[in-house]
Amino acid sequence: MHHETTQVLIVGGGPCGLMLANELGRRGIAAILVDQKTSTAFSPQANATQARSMEHFRRLGFADEIRAMGLPDDYPTDIAYFTRLTAHELGRVSLPSARDAQRLIKTMSGSWSAAELPHRVSQKFVEAVLFRHAKACPSIELAFSSRVVAIEQNADGVVAEIESVDGGATRRIQAQYLVGADGPRSLVRRHLGIEYSGNSGADRDFMGGRMLALYLKSETFYQVCPHARSWMYCTFNAERRALLISVDGKSEFVFHTQVRPDEDPNSVDDAKALDMFRQAVGMTIPVEILSRDFWLAGRALVADSFRSGRMFLGGDAVHLFTPTGGMGYNTAIEDAVNLGWKLASVLKGQADEALLDSYEAERRPVALRNTGFARTFADSIGLYRPSPALEAEGRAGETSRRRAGEYLANHARAEFNIPGFTFGARYDRSPIIASDPAPSPPDTPTAYVPTGKPGGRAPHVWLRDGRSLFDCFGFEWTLLCLDGDQRQADAFLAAATAAGLDLKLLSIDDEEARDLYESDLVLIRPDQIVAWRHIAGSIVDPVDVLACAIGGMPNNRTKSGKTANDKAALLLRSA
Repeated sequence: MHHETTQVLIVGGGPCGLMLANELGRRGIAAILVDQKTSTAFSPQANATQARSMEHFRRLGFADEIRAMGLPDDYPTDIAYFTRLTAHELGRVSLPSARDAQRLIKTMSGSWSAAELPHRVSQKFVEAVLFRHAKACPSIELAFSSRVVAIEQNADGVVAEIESVDGGATRRIQAQYLVGADGPRSLVRRHLGIEYSGNSGADRDFMGGRMLALYLKSETFYQVCPHARSWMYCTFNAERRALLISVDGKSEFVFHTQVRPDEDPNSVDDAKALDMFRQAVGMTIPVEILSRDFWLAGRALVADSFRSGRMFLGGDAVHLFTPTGGMGYNTAIEDAVNLGWKLASVLKGQADEALLDSYEAERRPVALRNTGFARTFADSIGLYRPSPALEAEGRAGETSRRRAGEYLANHARAEFNIPGFTFGARYDRSPIIASDPAPSPPDTPTAYVPTGKPGGRAPHVWLRDGRSLFDCFGFEWTLLCLDGDQRQADAFLAAATAAGLDLKLLSIDDEEARDLYESDLVLIRPDQIVAWRHIAGSIVDPVDVLACAIGGMPNNRTKSGKTANDKAALLLRSA
């Protein structure tokens, strides 16, 4: 048995684990990622990368690489509804291609003022990019074809035994921290005895039970489908409700349909699966099945805890979604971003371990919020049933189809135009977010109100020279200076240098930014969350500001002697 040490052991090589490896690797933290799969995902899973995830990929430098993958850059990302895919079109919501998204984003404001728009790309392509960039980090080892067989936690860290799936040598790895990003059947979560709470199932006509997933290839689909191309084709009829999602815009698709109560999942072989596909299409066409699996829709579950000692959980290991809105994978990406900079800060000696308490304090409320949003969308589509007259000829059928089309198109606008979900999550009750008297904006999935109030995503603007404000932020901490007061900025820089923090001073003369942030000084965290902003008329103590934002300096070294978790150590003293 080989005995080794590392700083962080990551269990699970899906989006959460691979994103965490990138966040740690960019900061020079040594980490070993283990996953029993031989490679990243073969079959498509999540297919919607939201704009916030794309902004994080942009921060890491590979958003353009991901946007170039999947569908051709001129392929529309419409969501369209049909009785059958070769029969009546009921409704459609038109959305831009990847090429158009890159052009449009610089003209958008309000709820969609962002550095990136969403991108419709299969998770398998995203994982491949995350893997490639994590592997390029010298401090990261990606150990696929390996599985954890034993875990033991002690005062100094976590010891795990790792065996090769092909029977190779066993490794004994001592890590300072372990992160379980190993999916819904998480070995790490079960080892810790942490349970899920929430709704484990729902009785719906669609998105409420056992689902069949087919990854398939059809060279003739676009020839027989008489409708304009779409990213997502949805069938709505009494016999077979389903989704067909374009993977490459040429011949590859992923097909999801609910197994009806009169169908036995155990009896679904390739022939039965193809018959289900035929029912959705409305005719038989040549198809090659690339993979076949089942999954369970209707879940809205969040783990009771995200941490035990030196062991953390992220991604599907702590939250399970019905995938309406594409929220699960994107929530997992944000878990990794949140935890990554915090682990690195503690391991580098820049922050007290109390900083790590903020991971669950910030991410668990967001998981509850996001699973609730997804459940609402699942109810909207799954509880709406087809009329018996939907496929009939004549006036009754036309009326039924028109009514269904209006409902479904409105549903799609609500489910897929979700800037509130994408940008609006907040950490107002976090112990490392400065208190601020301004009210938080309403939290709804379909509307986002940019605000500089601490606890939310930093408002984005396109600067007059065409640059994204986010591209001007530092990779770690940023002090956004909007009034040109160099003395205040210098005081923050001195405090950050003394604390060992990498702080970039960013002076911006931009009226729109000043209006959005409503402050002259704003502290932006490494995850682009506003940690603090100056309140007019207050006296600033930069040491206290930074100490609170990082959960306390090591050995509680603050200018005023206040402890790391003492939120009463006010960041601003009234003048």
